[in-house]
Amino acid sequence: MSKFFHPLMHNNFSRSDITSVKNFLDKSKILTSNKKVKEFEKKWSKWQGTKYSVFVNSGSSANLLSIAYLKTIFQSGEIIVPTLTWSSDVSSVINSGFKPVFVDIDLKNLGAIENEIIKKINKKTIAVFLTHVLGFNCLSLKLIKYLKSKKIILIEDCCESHGAKFNKKKVGNFGLMSNFSFYYAHHMTTIEGGMVCTNDKKVYEIIRMLRGHGLVREASSKSTRDKFFKKYKDLNDQFIFSLPGYNVRSTEINAVIGINQLKSLSLNISKRNKNFTFFLKNLDKDKYLTDFNLYGMSNYALIIIFNKKYRKIKFRNKFEKILTTKKIEFRRGMAGGGNQLRQPYVRDYFKNKKHNMKSYKNSEIVHFYSYYIGNFPSLTEKKIKSICKILNDVN
Repeated sequence: MSKFFHPLMHNNFSRSDITSVKNFLDKSKILTSNKKVKEFEKKWSKWQGTKYSVFVNSGSSANLLSIAYLKTIFQSGEIIVPTLTWSSDVSSVINSGFKPVFVDIDLKNLGAIENEIIKKINKKTIAVFLTHVLGFNCLSLKLIKYLKSKKIILIEDCCESHGAKFNKKKVGNFGLMSNFSFYYAHHMTTIEGGMVCTNDKKVYEIIRMLRGHGLVREASSKSTRDKFFKKYKDLNDQFIFSLPGYNVRSTEINAVIGINQLKSLSLNISKRNKNFTFFLKNLDKDKYLTDFNLYGMSNYALIIIFNKKYRKIKFRNKFEKILTTKKIEFRRGMAGGGNQLRQPYVRDYFKNKKHNMKSYKNSEIVHFYSYYIGNFPSLTEKKIKSICKILNDVN
């Protein structure tokens, strides 16, 4: 039993997942990456509407491989990232030797502001790494067209936004690569896991090799493998390391869970969206922001942002005290803990150079005066109403 009246997360692992794993273990002797991983990648690609998918051990690993791919093309450069994102988006940029350039977010969808992105693009910009936060779409046709005209690579972090849509297509289909997470409480789970998606065959082959130590044998293309085999005749075919790769492969067991979870993903997304819409309808519009851009959403959590006159430490402290007393688990600052510019690893990177936080005013609002609480398919309207009453009664 949870110690919370309303916990932040529910384990998405179901009884049918246990059965599918048991049935698999009864029949199979191979547990490392094999046929089930390939089957999951194929089924995910069909659901997502993409040509190629590479299953990895986490969403953070997916982020890492996407930026590692850029390292095969560029030695240096700037990558634009939002101030509100997960740490692995930014750390992947830093650890690959690129410079992160931060932009503020839009409170309507928590995504990077398109005009701010365009303003910060220069000759050093090699990519824009967008985050679709908590199930919102943050794309625009203007931004997509502009990036294409400048030949700047777009990468989409969809780790919290499985099934969100833009322009009648699922997000994750508008950039060169997109990344997903299957953490245990996300839209669907493989316990731990992630996916890199692309429609580019060359990118796909390189991501596959980067996933498995940089080994050539990890490439699916015979022509790719043969090219290396002919060039490096002094090496064992099974041990040609073409790239400085990693080991971020997942297992057959995780893939079995993913295949089973995929069956209920679309239904669970619709339930989460219904919950969030009902939550906003019952929330006090005087105290809390409710006019989000819900177009194409695939909600992950119930979002709370104080309206202007309530953005005070005194009200915030009272709010947190009441939620704690009522046993409603929460996180301040949204996913990632708010403005990444305030995090020690970013401050250290910039050698404690002071950023003008007035340039990131919306990120600062989210950092100090926003929260998210749990949203899961099993959440009832009755419970949502009781949660809203608690929130609305805070004075």
